Amino acid sequence: MKFTLSWLKDHLETDATLDQICDRLTAIGLEVEHVDDKAAYRPFTIARVISAEKHPEADRLKVLMVDAGDGKPVQIVCGAPNARAGLVGALARPGAYVPGIDVTLAVGNIRGVESHGMMCSERELDMSDEHDGIIDLPEDAPVGTSFAAYAGLDDPVIEINLTPNRPDCTSIYGIARDLAASGLGTLKARAAPDFPVEGETPVDVKIILDDESLCPGFAWRLVRGVRNGPSPKWMQKRLLAIGLRPISALVDVTNYMTFDQGRPMHVFDADKVRGDLVVRRAQEGEEILALDTRTYRLNPTNVVIADENGPESIGGIMGGEHSGCDETTTNVLIESALWDPINIAKTGRSHGIITDARYRFERGVDPEYMIPGLERTTELVLEMCGGTAAASRVVGYKGHVKKVVEFPFTEVGRLTGLTVSDDESVDILTGLGFEVSGLGERVQVAVPSWRPDIDGKADLVEEVMRIHGVDHIRPEPLAPIGSVNARILTTLQVRTRAAKRALAARGMLEAVTWSFISEEQAKLFGGGRPELRLANPIASDMSDMRPSLLPGLIAAAGRNAARGYGDVALFEVSGTYETDTPEGQRRVAGGIRRGTAGLSGAGRHWDGAARPVGVFDAKADALAVLEACGLPMANVQVEQGGPDWYHPGRSGLIKLGPKTVLGHFGEFHPDTLDALDVTGPLAGFEVFIDAIPEAKRKATRTKPVLSLSAFQALRRDFAFVVDKAVPSATLVRAALGADKALVTGVNVFDLFEGASLGEGKKSVAIEITIQPRERTLTDEDLDRLAKSVIANVEKSTGGVLRG
Repeated sequence: MKFTLSWLKDHLETDATLDQICDRLTAIGLEVEHVDDKAAYRPFTIARVISAEKHPEADRLKVLMVDAGDGKPVQIVCGAPNARAGLVGALARPGAYVPGIDVTLAVGNIRGVESHGMMCSERELDMSDEHDGIIDLPEDAPVGTSFAAYAGLDDPVIEINLTPNRPDCTSIYGIARDLAASGLGTLKARAAPDFPVEGETPVDVKIILDDESLCPGFAWRLVRGVRNGPSPKWMQKRLLAIGLRPISALVDVTNYMTFDQGRPMHVFDADKVRGDLVVRRAQEGEEILALDTRTYRLNPTNVVIADENGPESIGGIMGGEHSGCDETTTNVLIESALWDPINIAKTGRSHGIITDARYRFERGVDPEYMIPGLERTTELVLEMCGGTAAASRVVGYKGHVKKVVEFPFTEVGRLTGLTVSDDESVDILTGLGFEVSGLGERVQVAVPSWRPDIDGKADLVEEVMRIHGVDHIRPEPLAPIGSVNARILTTLQVRTRAAKRALAARGMLEAVTWSFISEEQAKLFGGGRPELRLANPIASDMSDMRPSLLPGLIAAAGRNAARGYGDVALFEVSGTYETDTPEGQRRVAGGIRRGTAGLSGAGRHWDGAARPVGVFDAKADALAVLEACGLPMANVQVEQGGPDWYHPGRSGLIKLGPKTVLGHFGEFHPDTLDALDVTGPLAGFEVFIDAIPEAKRKATRTKPVLSLSAFQALRRDFAFVVDKAVPSATLVRAALGADKALVTGVNVFDLFEGASLGEGKKSVAIEITIQPRERTLTDEDLDRLAKSVIANVEKSTGGVLRG
């Protein structure tokens, strides 16, 4: 948002300096991003041409002797057709930067004659597009003084960074109101427009919408007999200063109102409007040639102002070229309407239209200024273009009902730590336009129509705080606590951090991937539900909330491989989405390994061939996460198989009991990698951290009491012949269950398959660790334990001891 200092002072009576105003703007939340103090115009002075002689070597050039007011005439070579003796204009000397031509002047030699500067045209000083001759000032212009001060070019331009929740400050009047409320001057009252009205406005407007909130009000009037020439110089200067190109009086007035009052307006050439106007939804495929000379194809989500010819304006965003005003316009319809902010934002974004009107309407304009805005615009049109105003008409507007918020004064101190008296709080709110009623510690505050961002008491506290001064909040240390703190982090937060540390310790690098993936990828990994599709995705390949961390991690591995880094191990601990409810969001630890990025490192080695990653690498990572999260690993069950995106024979499920799935792991299916356009070898896992049950309050086997045995541990080997379909984990659990007091560990150390074992059989060899605790075991004790192991395995798996 840009404005000039003089423009601001049209609405603010103040003696404050530019620096004071800028400091106060930032202090009250209207951060100043840039200030152009017009120092670039300081080198230009008013000078008088003493003589103008023909250049000896060029017919179109003249050699001027110019008096700059210091008694030392300056020689300048000039090609302007209006250069003559006695002309008073703007002089730029060597070293001056000329903005219109982006040149820093130096002493020049033009066809053998030295030139010590130049006499400037309006275009060369960025005053207008006029460049047919140099600036010609009145004879009484003070020679030797600043041209910028004389021409009003020394008016500083202030640019503020406006947050979306402050639509009231999209107007210079609104900015002045905030400054006045902060004590930096007095707000000047808006003068009531005063002009004669003759006759009625014959054009009718009908609002035909299924949702009246799309256009809550529409005001308009006819002005007859206007002359649409250039706007006054003062208005052109202000528009140019904030980056707008003056076009004509009628157009410039609407732009002026947009910035001055935050009230976007539109003018139709009434003679080009056929029949009455209708506010309606656009029809599918309707087109409009807009004022930016682009043709837009509309749809029923767009609201238009149409006549019998079709759409004449995209409501609240941009007018149409057909009914636009030009130098032949004599009768105009001035429109002041209200539009739905959400619809304006969606329409503007869908068509890629960015205008000052859209900027304001999508944030919310003051509904109560719709009719006064029409009156003020009419007054400006009559002043600049003449004509006769007909009576205004209004349709659809039902008035504004002010929100009333109960405001306890104590909230200021509670939320900000500031000590602000009740009277000062009332003065601040009143100065900002709020209406305060009631007595005591709680008052009723009516919110003005131009502040749609105010909803509750915390918003009112913010208003008091920013005007009183955020810099008054003093930093204070936290009060000392005399006791040991209780645990601050939640269980999920603790486990999230533990999982990250465990995976990082295993040589994996943390990645942060997008929470959005394409619909095809979402369906590939078990998602793709309609309720998880984004209404307004930032890209076509980010249309759905991710059901899994793996697509993003696999894609990241693929990008690394494409750049020569094929051996990568990545992990992420973040959220996935199964439904659109809070319960459907899960906390997941996921990871992938590619190439040879195993636990011991990646790449080739002289000691042996590099082993590609596989299912057991992913299994080890997944189990490491569960162990880091405090799960008793003895209760974990691993079953063969997993989701469809894994290889069916090289994947597994991690469960706790028959129903609770804690995660899955495996090598990825070739079809999955093809769909993601990634090559392998690739293995990965996902662990559902929020599915891990809370630990019991009493001691568990996760961290049992340390108990060391004084007796030597011993080991025994067994080999069992079982069906190929029997998982080794089942055999291990059976061996452990033979005697939980003595058998402390079981390890599978050999697998064998052969014809000697029989069709569909395999041999699984295990080593069990036996730890006596009370006495040294005898041969009878060991025989009895061996029989118990064999019996348990036979009962659980149907296996027999291999002979």
